[in-house]
Amino acid sequence: MKAAEVNVGTLIDESRLGTYQWWVIALCAMCLVVDGFDVQAMGYVAPVVIREWGIAKETLSPVFGAGLFGMLVGSLTFSALADKLGRRPVLIGATLFFSVCMIVTGFANTITELVIWRFAAGLGLGCIMPNAMALAGEYSPRRIRVSLMMIVSCGFTLGGVVGGLITAAIIPSLGWRAVFFIGGAIPLVLGVLMWVSLPESIQFLMFRKRGNHDDARIRKQLLRVVPNANVPMNAHFVLDEQKAKGVPFIELFKDGRARVTLLLWVINFANLLDMYFLSNWLPTVIRDAGYSTQVAVMAGTALWAGGVIGTLLLGRVIDRVGFTSVLAVTFLIAIAATAAIGNPMVMVSMVAVFVAIFFAGFSIIGGQPALNALAATYYPTSLRSTGIGWSLGIGRIGSVLGPVLGGALMHLQWSSSSLFLAAAVPACVSLVGVLAIARTQRRDGGSLRAATAG
Repeated sequence: MKAAEVNVGTLIDESRLGTYQWWVIALCAMCLVVDGFDVQAMGYVAPVVIREWGIAKETLSPVFGAGLFGMLVGSLTFSALADKLGRRPVLIGATLFFSVCMIVTGFANTITELVIWRFAAGLGLGCIMPNAMALAGEYSPRRIRVSLMMIVSCGFTLGGVVGGLITAAIIPSLGWRAVFFIGGAIPLVLGVLMWVSLPESIQFLMFRKRGNHDDARIRKQLLRVVPNANVPMNAHFVLDEQKAKGVPFIELFKDGRARVTLLLWVINFANLLDMYFLSNWLPTVIRDAGYSTQVAVMAGTALWAGGVIGTLLLGRVIDRVGFTSVLAVTFLIAIAATAAIGNPMVMVSMVAVFVAIFFAGFSIIGGQPALNALAATYYPTSLRSTGIGWSLGIGRIGSVLGPVLGGALMHLQWSSSSLFLAAAVPACVSLVGVLAIARTQRRDGGSLRAATAG
């Protein structure tokens, strides 16, 4: 008797979102919460370290740079491991690795030690976002896949907020080192929890299956996702995509993917440069414009609040309309809002300034998870982590340059109007990149349909 054929991708795409999938998505989101906590941790403890060690502010610049550079290297090098070894082992390994690095950071007594351990932690953190996004997407039904991936991305921002609350609560009584001890203990517990309950991607299992044992594992996982599905014991599992051969990085440029790969790199670079330009220097510029320090801090908060709301709303719209049209409008808003922040007619009204800042955050910060989701849906399963990792890795070069560029322009005493007009330029680059992807879609027909259809 011929075995019944079961299409794994179709079964997941058409499934209802159940408890098991929610659990996988929640674990991925928790990974990004601890990711966001760790990335912001050094910034929160910096004033205390400066005062306790009696050092100049600029002395900590290499420490901040080491963490970002570590994330860049981790994204470019280790994200590809997941397309060879699997999402589960790399995600768990990276989480446990950076948790140990966080704990060790709490014992640092010199700038050199801080630089070393922040760089090492960054290596692990660089693997988190690509794999968490890939795994969440591979367990999500197609109709709401982008929304769920962007909700997972919100974990990063939430981690930064939670980190600030925890830091404010514990530093007065326990000191700055406790931030790293607690910040390391949480992902350590999460790593153990994932070891016990985080499943491997079913699509990835399809590419590495070698016999009946793997078929049984795939069947078991599918029935957890779709409990009522008709999956016979002797089912023949199929997937509507082929495993990419060769080196994952090289494969990003094959089979007509080169143009979109390069465009994703350019857009990520421009958007993350803009994001870190604004997030680092916006409060300073607002304060220098004559507003109080409290208002300047609230301006920074408005930027990130806009990003959270943008992330949650854009995902749902993209699921219904598609990536390119939504992102094109998003970056048009980014251009207008960013340029408006420093406009003299806007700066005289605090309400107008905050509205412009909110929409800049909505489009730039909120647009970044959409770019991550675009990479996750564009690349096939066997290249997904590599594709996201390299897009983010190239983008993180922009995240390093953004604050440096902002500082250089302020050193040249550019006016507020000129500064924010300059900040609108990367958003223009992002818009052009999205339009180029849309043109590629029209030219190539269905080759980008998975990435741009809702």
